Formats: sequence, structure tokens, C-alpha cells
Amino acid sequence: MSDVRVEIVDVYVLRFGPEEERAMLGPVKPRPAGRPEVLALRRAPGLRSPGTWESVHGHILPDERPADAAVRELREETGLGAARLYNLSRVEAFYLHRRDLVALIPAFCAIVPPGAAVRLSEEHDRSEWVAPEEAGRRFYWPRERRALSDALQLFGSGDAGGAEDVLRIL
Repeated sequence: MSDVRVEIVDVYVLRFGPEEERAMLGPVKPRPAGRPEVLALRRAPGLRSPGTWESVHGHILPDERPADAAVRELREETGLGAARLYNLSRVEAFYLHRRDLVALIPAFCAIVPPGAAVRLSEEHDRSEWVAPEEAGRRFYWPRERRALSDALQLFGSGDAGGAEDVLRIL
């Protein structure tokens, strides 16, 4: 019988322009007028799925909570720290046939400061901040396109609105 385990995290990274971010951090948090940009990462040659575009994702370490893995993977793959981290309120599944394992994949959304510089790990050879529609076209895996749609619906205005108290982690 196949194992089923929470094994991997996905992190969808959004950033807003300086004006929108300042507005979000002010005493009264108005909804920003601008649209977010989405971080897309291209897989490096010589690794799995070379040349495909993806969000941040990676394996959860033993005794690590998924939210902690999301923060760590964001830092390892991009050098970025999240100004805010949200539970995307979805879990995907991926069958790893070589291990006969159904990997459950909690998804998160990280909002990073405007102008934050991406520092790539060896896993990726390119990063780009793109419009949401372009990210949806580039992301290779259908699960990433579905989750990005949810992230934009929930957090595309800069926060979780009425669900901020439920979905915000950091």
C-alpha cells in the first residue's frame, strides 16, 4: 500500500510596488490600487525538469512544520524573507511513483517587500517578476496555476481581507 505523507511545500511569492506597500503598512490599511507581480523561477540545466518555470517549493525536513519549511525554502531558493506569510488554505497531492508515495503539498503565499533582490540557488538559473497572467502561462505544473489563482483571489489586494486573522502566519 502506498504511503501518504505531508512531504513538500509550495510558496507563491507576490510583491507590490512601493506606493502600494507603503499604503498597506500605514495606520489605516487601504487596499492598494496596483496589481501584484509574481515571482517565476526557471529550473537550471542538469537538474529535474530543466528549463521549466515554477514557484518556490521544496521538501519538508524531519520534525519541521510546513510553515517553517516554506520560510526556509523561500530563503534558500531566492534569498528573500517574507514581509507576510499566508496559509493558502489548499493542499495538493503528487504521486511520487519511484517511492510509491502520495506527497501532500500545503501551499503558502509570501508577500515580499518591493525592490527585494532575488539571489538564486543552484536549483534555478533565472528569476523574473511577471504579471499574474504571465506567471500562469509560465508555470509548468497545473497545480501551480490553480494555486496561483487562489493566491491572487485571496491576497491580490495585498492582504487576506476579512480572513487575515485566519490565514496570516507571519
